[in-house]
Amino acid sequence: MKHLQLTLSLVLVLLFGQLSLAAQEIKLGVVTKPGSAQNIAAEKFKQLLEQASEGRYTVRIYHSKALGNETEILQQIQMGTVQLGIITVGPFDTFAPIVRVINYPFLFKDNQQADAILDGPLGQQILTELEQVGFKGLAFSENGFRNLTNNRRPVQAAADVSGLKIRVMASPLHKSIWQALGANPTPMPWPIYSELEQGVIDGQENPLWVMEVYKFYEVQNYMSMTRHVYSAHIDVASLLWWQGLTTADQEMIRSAMQQAALFQRQDNRDRDLARLALLREKGMEIVEQPDIDSFRDRVSTLKEMKIYQHPKVQALLRQLLAATR
Repeated sequence: MKHLQLTLSLVLVLLFGQLSLAAQEIKLGVVTKPGSAQNIAAEKFKQLLEQASEGRYTVRIYHSKALGNETEILQQIQMGTVQLGIITVGPFDTFAPIVRVINYPFLFKDNQQADAILDGPLGQQILTELEQVGFKGLAFSENGFRNLTNNRRPVQAAADVSGLKIRVMASPLHKSIWQALGANPTPMPWPIYSELEQGVIDGQENPLWVMEVYKFYEVQNYMSMTRHVYSAHIDVASLLWWQGLTTADQEMIRSAMQQAALFQRQDNRDRDLARLALLREKGMEIVEQPDIDSFRDRVSTLKEMKIYQHPKVQALLRQLLAATR
């Protein structure tokens, strides 16, 4: 009987140990709905990590603002109540001003240049700086190059922007860009379909996938391919949570997120031609070659603005401007 009890006890210990290992759930927050750029990276990460960990980790994706807006998700990541997030760069700049350098207007010429910089030493410097405010930067996935849409008129040059009420992210830099261009920038949380439909705002600026997934072609008549900002996502972990992981698990999670980011960036770019065709088919008037020099002229002094004057931010911006000439 004693041997039987001992055997049963050992079985129960092993069983509960296995259940404990299997129950390590990771909360991953994104603000967008399934099918969006953030979600594609999140779902790929979930697949890769659950396979690599052989079930020791499970990933639960909280999407569609289930955890709040992006600023609120970042606050929860800082506190460690949410482990991971895939977040647009803009909301980071109230936590870590150095990220503003990524969104400097007309910085990157194309996708290849953005990849070379953000996957290289300068990008790593940005990710490392996030540790000062409670985040562990893992990778850069992407929104893509941002374009302007509106309901009032075609925008051929910067002068055509004058007076447009444009929704922007909660970002001092994005607000400054559109002020410099003569618009009336209006910070507003996501989503914004109803506000566009009701005319509360005239327009917005986002990558092509947003126009498709959120059906903005139903409520916006004009799009200009301004490509004014390359919009990255920063894929981050809670530093509090990260520091409690083993080195092996840290590397496994980092590797899964980096692979997911590479997958998502390529997937996003592969779909852009079809997205343009869809927007035309749905009736949007598209200005493919606006007068970009007129836009550049109006934002050329932004590097001297107060938001870039912190010595560390200014130094990195100058390095980026030199690297992307």
